[in-house]
Amino acid sequence: MDDVSGGAPGACPKNKKPRHLARSLTYHHHHHHPYQGRHLPPPTPPSPSPAPSPQRPPRSVVLYTTSLRGVRRTFADCCAVRAALRGLRVAVDERDVSMDAALRRELQGILAARGRGFSLPQLLVGGALVGGAEEVRRLHESGELRRVLEGAPGQDPAFVCGACGGFRFVPCNACDGSRKVFVEEEGRARRCIECNENGLVRCLNCCS
Repeated sequence: MDDVSGGAPGACPKNKKPRHLARSLTYHHHHHHPYQGRHLPPPTPPSPSPAPSPQRPPRSVVLYTTSLRGVRRTFADCCAVRAALRGLRVAVDERDVSMDAALRRELQGILAARGRGFSLPQLLVGGALVGGAEEVRRLHESGELRRVLEGAPGQDPAFVCGACGGFRFVPCNACDGSRKVFVEEEGRARRCIECNENGLVRCLNCCS
């Protein structure tokens, strides 16, 4: 039978819309996004990074010695302990008590506080008294001395201070080693208070 609508074959009637198109429009009109009309949740803040652990200050190594050869055994013990520390490549603040009476009194106070008599050499690491030549020798032979010195600053054993030549003391700048300074207001010379009894001061370049 011929089509009586006057349109093309397969065309929809004039007053009707395609059903699939109407359903599609209805779907998009009534379907909402889960967060439409609502505030988005705030972003999760990143977890704070752990604070860096504080670095421990280097452990100082202090060696009280004497450069006097009056007592051969004491001088030899000082040389032996010094050589052991140099072999382990640590920086040593060597304090020669024969060059400064204040250093001798300093060591006497340290030993007296621990109930020990005065003897040389004496080694302190990180402020703790390690002991004299016999204690250091025993620790060195057992390999424990390296552990005791952990955390100490290193130094080339061939290092020689350019300021004092390795003597740890230099002439006083205030009095040029004379131990006397002239005070103009008084019109006379006075004992220099900057240096020791030998007109020397500790080398600031290699001593703490």
